[in-house]
Formats: sequence, structure tokens, C-alpha cells
Amino acid sequence: MVITGRLVLLALLGVVPVIVYPGATSILLWALLLAAAVGLDLALAASPRRVGIRRTLPDGVRLGEACASVVVLRNDTPRTLRATVREAWQPSAGAVDPEQSVVVPAGEARRLTLRLRPKRRGILRVETVTVRSAGPLGMAARQVTVPAPGVLRVLPPFNSKRHLPSKLRRLRELDGRAAVQIRGAGTEFDSLRDYVRGDDVRSIDWRATARRRDTVVRTWRPERDRRVVVVLDTSRTSAARVLDEPRLDTGIEAALLLSVLAERGGDRVHFLAYDRRLRARVDSTAKGNLLASLVTAMAPLEAELIEADWSRVPAQVRAVSPHRSLVVLLTSLDAGSVEEGLLPALPGLTERHVVVVASVRDPRLEEMGADRSTAAATFRAAAAERSLLDRAAVAQQIRLLGAEVVDAAPADLPPLLADAYIRLKATGRL
Repeated sequence: MVITGRLVLLALLGVVPVIVYPGATSILLWALLLAAAVGLDLALAASPRRVGIRRTLPDGVRLGEACASVVVLRNDTPRTLRATVREAWQPSAGAVDPEQSVVVPAGEARRLTLRLRPKRRGILRVETVTVRSAGPLGMAARQVTVPAPGVLRVLPPFNSKRHLPSKLRRLRELDGRAAVQIRGAGTEFDSLRDYVRGDDVRSIDWRATARRRDTVVRTWRPERDRRVVVVLDTSRTSAARVLDEPRLDTGIEAALLLSVLAERGGDRVHFLAYDRRLRARVDSTAKGNLLASLVTAMAPLEAELIEADWSRVPAQVRAVSPHRSLVVLLTSLDAGSVEEGLLPALPGLTERHVVVVASVRDPRLEEMGADRSTAAATFRAAAAERSLLDRAAVAQQIRLLGAEVVDAAPADLPPLLADAYIRLKATGRL
């Protein structure tokens, strides 16, 4: 049972007769009158236990976008249902108005729509709906919590998608579908064309020139059907926040852009989320849309507060791609974790594959390093410089082992990683 403010006001009005006719009898009579009013109100209220509830949710919504949770209430009682309905969403669901009032006549149903704007990526669950059925006097209500489970998958926002058209345009140029064609080791022969001033003389096809009696050159296009393996680190280092965004989310953005770009460039893409065990795997060779499969697999990923076991990564890569591949490791360049985990495992990858290590750098380090206005700011600048030097030293060690490094701020990491892929493809290293 739940009492309302109307009952409290009525009880306060009882002060007047008690003052006029003081004594225990007047107090008792007024209390009995209030109890009778409450009992009558509860008796006339529709039973919330006989209310049917059906919930409808979308399959998924991108982070930052709005969606609707629809609840249909069916009144199976012979009385009119005057209800207040509250859904038990967690705060990160961003419910605009979680509590709504509705009047449902006997035998009818009403539809309630709750607007949601999720504030974080992942799987949001709701288990119950609380229905408070008030009587016609509005002094008391019957309340019950009814199971009404629902699951909402909040997908990555893929904000870096805006870079995709320009990167695809560059890929088409490399692929010979635009005016630009290249020559280099590891590329595939495309066609012959007339020689023009400025062409590399090494690209002249002398046999074709002898047959045609005109100088012709070979044109090349980047190799297609290469393999790209993207490994996303989900260990404890991915939980750190850079510019109020977890490193894991930035890594997801970079992995999405690179994977979609590589797939549309004609390459096979394999995505792995790994720390000490495989958390998710997506292959472009499987049926279905790659982007949809990726965002669905990435949505529930969370950083695990454990150290990554990089010694098992080469075996994971061999399991998905036994051939020479581009292996992209999205992780952190923190000196301690890299020196003890990643560096010993890199030779096992670089001897068979082209390896790129991509990491998020905090741009506030440069800002702190430039501020020397006070003594405290100078000490912070020294710490920032020390951190940047450590990152540079780790990056140099990685390059000495044969891998490339992309170290950039959160907004710059996805396009720079895509540029690295295009550059490797243009030079025929894939």
C-alpha cells in the first residue's frame, strides 16, 4: 500500500476538529474516518497484479542516438486502472521521463512510450516495471513490481565514418579506377598504356614496345584479397580514459574504420578482441554485412582489469590467418606493460607478418609540457615530458623489431591508422 499527499492533507485538516473538541474520542473518530477512506479507496482501486504488460525494444541503437521503449498495459480487471508506471532502467540508459501516468478503462490497453538516449556503449538490461494503481479518491494506491525483462544493445557510434569516403577515394586511385596508377614490388599487373614523359623507365614493357613500335609502359594496381587482422587489446590498459573517452572506445573506432576500409578495398578482414582469452571474433569471409557484425560484436566489450597475455597472440593470429597478413595491434604504449608483454611477443609476429602497433596518446601531455608559468606547473611539465620520452623510447623499440607505430590523439588515431594501411597497400607491402 502507498499513501498519497491527498491523505496527508486530509489528516492535517483533522487538526481543526481536534482543537474544537479536544480529547481522545475526537482523535480516534478522525483516525477511523481516515482508515475507512483509505480502505474504501484501496478496495475500489484496480488490482495491479492483473495488469498485462508487454515490452517492445529495438534490436540496437548507436551511442548518442535516441530510441523508444514501448510498454503496452492491458487492464484485465473490471475497474478503471488509474496507474503510475515506472520502468527500472539504469541511469546510463538516459531515460527522459521514466515515470508516466495513464488511465486504462476495463478490458482495454494503452501504449506508453519512454524515450531513451543511452550515455554509454554496452548491453543495457531492464528487468521490472512498477505499477502503482490509485483508487478513485486518490488517497491510497496499490503497488506491485512486475517482471518485464528487456535488453537494449547500445552499439559503438562509429563517428570516424566521416573519414571513410575520402579514404575510399584514395583506395580507388591506387586501384587504377581513377587517373593514378602505381608501380612497385608486390603489386599486380593491370594493363598497358602509352608512355608519357615522367614515367619510370623501369616500367617500360620492351616486348610490347617492339610489337607495337610505340613505347608502352605497364601499369599496376595494388594486390587485392590480402588479409588484415585487427587485434583489439581489452586488458586493464584499455580502461584508462583519454579526453573523457576510454581507450577501448577509441580503439573500437579505429578498428571499425580500418576494417570497413580494408573490406571495401578487396581484402579479407579478421577482427579479434583479446586480453588473456578471446572476447570476440568477426571474419569478413562469413555471411552478412561486416559492419553490422562488427558493431554487434563490439557493443558488449568491456575492459578487463587483468594483464594482457601477448605471448598467445601469434597463435591467435595464425588460427585466423596462416598466410602473410597485415596485423594491427590496438593497445597502449605504456612503458611497463609493453616492455614486459608486447615486446617479447613482437618477433613472433614480425617474422611472418607486417605489423602495425596503434595507440592513443593523451594530448594533454603536450599541453602540460608547454606550461611552465608556476613552480607546480613546471613539475607537471617535467612529468609530462618524461612520459612523452618514455612513449618515444617504446615506439623506437617497436620499430627496431620491424613493426610500424601509429601514436595519435583520440580524434586522429582512426584516420592516421587508415592512412598507414593505404600507404602499405600503395607500396606493395601487403
